[in-house]
Amino acid sequence: MRVSLLEGDITKVQVDAMVNAANTSLLGGGGVDGAIHRVAGPELLVECRTLGGCRTGEAKITAGYRLPAKYVIHTVGPIWGGGNRGEPEFLANCYRNSLALATSHQIRKIAFPAISCGVYGYPIDEACQIAVREIQAYLDNNELPEIVIFVCFGREIYDAYRRLLPEPSGETKGSVPGR
Repeated sequence: MRVSLLEGDITKVQVDAMVNAANTSLLGGGGVDGAIHRVAGPELLVECRTLGGCRTGEAKITAGYRLPAKYVIHTVGPIWGGGNRGEPEFLANCYRNSLALATSHQIRKIAFPAISCGVYGYPIDEACQIAVREIQAYLDNNELPEIVIFVCFGREIYDAYRRLLPEPSGETKGSVPGR
């Protein structure tokens, strides 16, 4: 199986790349973004300053520094405004563009948080449906990445993915340290 599910702290997962649910400045923030910046160390902020920000739905890549990942793929999810401002397409683009960057950098194992489900207020079930749909479609047509892990910070998000995915298997079933 190429898609797995974990409940825990994305900054503790051993992968080739982890996706950061970033803000448009790429200079750190709260939630996943803040956690990734804290663990990666100040070098991540220095590199992010050279990128000129990132627009909603796009993705940019940096080194992982002190994270257990070689790369961080930063993507900016949409802020939920009711669903009539292109939010579904912007969110789908976050996954498509992140996966395209992963493929171009020969990334075999990648971890995704639930993009836009925190302070950006995207309804969890809808966001998870988009994530699963886009990742499955991408994997059906590409050899890389070989493994995609949804890392859920909280039971509500984990349960939403659990309803959409077949039974997880192998090393990534269950939870990771930090939860």
